[in-house]
Amino acid sequence: MSASWVYPIHTPPLKNGVIAVSADGTITGIYSAREAEELQIKDIINYTGALIPGLINTHCHLELSHLLGKIAEHTGLPGFVQQVIQQRAASPEEIDAAMAAADAAMYANGIVAVGDISNQLVSKAVKLQSKIYYHTFVEAMGFNPERAAEIIERAKETRNAFTPLKATIVPHAPYSVSEGLFKEISGTSGAAEDIISIHNQETPDENAFFEHKTGHFLKLYEFLGLDISFFKAGGKTSLQTYLPLLSPQAKTLLVHNTFTNAADLEFAAAAHPNLYWCLCPNANLYIENRLPDVELLMAAQVKITLGTDSLASNHQLSILDEMRVLQSEKGLSFEELLLWATLNGAEFLGKNAELGSFEKGKKPGVNLIENLDGDLITSKTGIRRLV
Repeated sequence: MSASWVYPIHTPPLKNGVIAVSADGTITGIYSAREAEELQIKDIINYTGALIPGLINTHCHLELSHLLGKIAEHTGLPGFVQQVIQQRAASPEEIDAAMAAADAAMYANGIVAVGDISNQLVSKAVKLQSKIYYHTFVEAMGFNPERAAEIIERAKETRNAFTPLKATIVPHAPYSVSEGLFKEISGTSGAAEDIISIHNQETPDENAFFEHKTGHFLKLYEFLGLDISFFKAGGKTSLQTYLPLLSPQAKTLLVHNTFTNAADLEFAAAAHPNLYWCLCPNANLYIENRLPDVELLMAAQVKITLGTDSLASNHQLSILDEMRVLQSEKGLSFEELLLWATLNGAEFLGKNAELGSFEKGKKPGVNLIENLDGDLITSKTGIRRLV
């Protein structure tokens, strides 16, 4: 198959390039237009648009899909969390149907792999039947240090119950995990072959809490009936407080990063050699109405991936739309965004031997991007899954 442009990802884009794909989706060749002509390759299907590998969604909450349209926008994170807690309950039939629809939508939107957050086992059946590869992050949470041992054991039970699906135990967020629970998680998911994720600096209240024990999280703990009199602010941002508690061996995804600053990036580079930074721009706008300092992250040359977050905080689960928002707001190139949406995400999930780029022997999926305005993703730009 050929298109106006082919993006192998690991090499520059090919104008009128050609890729050969076997019946099972394996890439058997990548050719420039000249090479295809010289080799006299026959039976080429020609498309107008750009051929790209399957997209990788490194951060999703499939089990919250039934909350689509139920959570108010621009409430700030503490208010958002409170709404999710209040409205999360639903019938098993409603939850299952919403997850199945969300999974099908991601597949139609060209997504081939997902890093999915789970607090319970409800998403297992959908994942087992899905055409998408899922790595499940079983969240452990509990700010009371006395309950750390109990919480990690319960998380292990959930992780084991996801077998044969890939799953690891991860911390939810700095403000919901005690120091003791962080240590338990690092002891459980801290090896070089492990991958973990954590919600990072999604709101200014997170840093305020760890620096000065101020901000709206105090009201959230009150709403939850939690006594946090034991907690003492350390004068450091949340990232600088918790990152030393995570194993530097495991690949670690920091999600959102909306209020990460230059000092945090410098600290992170020195503290942890295996970090990836996930951006979920639509969710950031939905909750805080603010985007991360992408230019700062790029200047630090960190590895960036993309996520959709959940349908509680997004109107759709489309990595292409996340790319559109970042390009519209930050002026980024299509090629740069595509690297974040494919190979970087595949690397984090440990699936880059199969996914993330057009290379011989890989089975990355093939998507056609239609109606690009030159290099620009517009509201008219669409995605069509070909393989």
